[in-house]
Amino acid sequence: MSDPADIRGWQRLSDRVTTSGKLDPADPARLAGIGVRHVVNLALADHPEALPDEAEAMAAAGIAYTHIPVPFDAPDEDHYAAFRGALAGDEPVHVHCIMNWRVSAFFYLLHREQGMAEAEARALMAQQWDPLSADDPRTAPWRALLERLV
Repeated sequence: MSDPADIRGWQRLSDRVTTSGKLDPADPARLAGIGVRHVVNLALADHPEALPDEAEAMAAAGIAYTHIPVPFDAPDEDHYAAFRGALAGDEPVHVHCIMNWRVSAFFYLLHREQGMAEAEARALMAQQWDPLSADDPRTAPWRALLERLV
């Protein structure tokens, strides 16, 4: 089975890691079909586009599930630390939120920590968004977090 590239913001970062925005009810089975064994969700459960009962849907598909609700207007170091911890295993993992913005920002930080060149890490993040160069006021908390942790 090939990657479900029609999922909002789909991005494959490696053989083990995929990311995206919001998931739909059919997506847990699709993710299981490509070998995903763990899903990490950074979106708030009460977001209007959140997948209802996501933990149960993942369990039914045989996928472990970790929910790290990251408020879009208040991401912090503890959220990032929880994200890093959730990726500690070696199983195929899919990380998502609603737009793949939270996720891509956290992977930017992780890639920089792992020694990836700034330009390469930023280019991967910019495939979804670039809070470091955007002047939208909603990006300010993300820009501050990224600048503080890099």
